Amino acid sequence: MHENFLTFLGENMQTFLSFTGFANATWGHIIMLLVGLVFIFLAIKYEFEPMLLIPIGFGILIGNIPFKDAGLQIGIYEEGSVLNILYQGVKQGWYPPLIFLGIGAMTDFSALISNPKLILIGAAAQFGIFGAYIVALQFGFDPSQAGAIGIIGGADGPTAIFLSSKLAPNLMGAIAVSAYSYMALVPIIQPPFMRLFTTKKERVIRMKPPRVVSQTEKIVFPIIGLLLTAFLVPSGLPLLGMLFFGNLLKESGVTRRLAEAARGPIIDIVTILLGVTVGASTQATEFLRFQSVQIFILGAFSFMVATSAGVLFVKFFNLFLKEGNKINPLIGNAGVSAVPDSARISQNLGLEYDPGNYLLMHAMGPNVAGVIGSAVAAGVLLGFLGAS
Repeated sequence: MHENFLTFLGENMQTFLSFTGFANATWGHIIMLLVGLVFIFLAIKYEFEPMLLIPIGFGILIGNIPFKDAGLQIGIYEEGSVLNILYQGVKQGWYPPLIFLGIGAMTDFSALISNPKLILIGAAAQFGIFGAYIVALQFGFDPSQAGAIGIIGGADGPTAIFLSSKLAPNLMGAIAVSAYSYMALVPIIQPPFMRLFTTKKERVIRMKPPRVVSQTEKIVFPIIGLLLTAFLVPSGLPLLGMLFFGNLLKESGVTRRLAEAARGPIIDIVTILLGVTVGASTQATEFLRFQSVQIFILGAFSFMVATSAGVLFVKFFNLFLKEGNKINPLIGNAGVSAVPDSARISQNLGLEYDPGNYLLMHAMGPNVAGVIGSAVAAGVLLGFLGAS
């Protein structure tokens, strides 16, 4: 009896141990857990996009707790599990439009309305998307995958998730983590290229103060913006529609509660769910592949090209502008849609060379144009590749 009990106890203990994370851990899990810890460290220590990197970093920890696949429905890729249900917001593209609703309710388009030609800078920065698309094809990715990878250059995480959910669901984890990683690293990636392609004389160009924009213009802008962009690229409607709707809630003056909900509780809740589930989707067995490394390389290339294209376009555009109307090329980097971080970098670099030159309001023009531009670019890619 006593021996039978000890045998029974030993067998149960062995079964219990076989289900622990210690028994099921692989080097892949350890690597990804370290990556998650690095994300959290960067967010807390250096404040690199903490609202994004902490949820994503902790999600990486959640997604890489080793467990025995015994039909327990706890993993993010197991149908019916809680994590899998929450992940549907990423897979089905529900979260990105809600993020865009909040962005629209937070965004002031005055800088762009007061100087419409700045939208060209936002358009030029999207060259990184199509440049990376071409290179990704050379890497051996099919057109749909290449399009989803290229959108990383727009520096817009929700757009990257939305497009990859439609064109390359199997690459979504790597694309999303890459996009958010480079958004967080904007302060490190962009300044070297801004210095490389500008002269000391160009860096101290002072721009005329933006004109005052009327409330009527602010109200009309999201309506006209929606009609122009959505008629041009109907496939971008989920993102563009919610972006301009959120902005109308903000500017109408009569829907303050709705605007506050959109830019407050709604976007905060969705950001948490999106960050954690995107992080959890980096499960080592699914994520640690050579393709993921290629995606990170292409994402970096896309981001660098986008930054350089924005700066170089301003230099080219200045050839056609009279003295006194020229644009400081340091705001060219803001054409990517990492709002408002890239605009802050324009401001900080401008102050470094001229302590009295405040570029923030000017940089916000191409910055918000970049948000629109990345959504339009996603719509173009989805229209061409999604229908093929």
